[in-house]
Amino acid sequence: MGKVIMIDENQIEVLNEQYKSAAPAKIIKKALELSTEAVVTTNFRPYEAAILHAVSKVESQIPVVWCDTGYNTPQTYKHAEQVISDLGLNVFLYVPKQTSAHRDVVMGIPSIDSPKHALFTEQVKLEPFKRAMDEHKPQVWFTNLRQGQTAFRNSIGIFSLSKDGILKVSPFYYWSDEKLDTYLSNNNLPNEFKYFDPTKALENRECGLHA
Repeated sequence: MGKVIMIDENQIEVLNEQYKSAAPAKIIKKALELSTEAVVTTNFRPYEAAILHAVSKVESQIPVVWCDTGYNTPQTYKHAEQVISDLGLNVFLYVPKQTSAHRDVVMGIPSIDSPKHALFTEQVKLEPFKRAMDEHKPQVWFTNLRQGQTAFRNSIGIFSLSKDGILKVSPFYYWSDEKLDTYLSNNNLPNEFKYFDPTKALENRECGLHA
């Protein structure tokens, strides 16, 4: 068991100031100095190969938590298989307890304003994620959140604390799409834009895991 992080908002502020211009690898190394009890989460949406590459280059056996809603596009599944294979990722797959085929019959995909939308989001995204975190019990959580994606994400910085007190680390927080395109190209990494999140009708809507 790695050491437990005792960190408060003041220390988070200091870290964010110190590492604002740091390279992703330096940010990742610092986070792993604080605790080796770490995971990286992914849904294989666009640009996810960058965070998976950066983290696995520093710690090759880090658990990669993939919460698959069951509604991904064929392109996303092919992309995921390629990235997992190319990077030799240590993947732990979490899926909803009910299949999408079963849910399609009893609920379908509710619209954002449907009373069933909260239950749908709980089933396909929040419950598998909570199960993953309960099993791995990370002190550090690497993610590919970036500034400019949502109002909430504009407010957090590279280092932040999750609502459960986990140190959330977003090494590419200040990176633009253009800069990430260059990173992917320089490291011969694939990207895939045909991605579907059944819980979000709007691209700039927060997904529920982070808020």
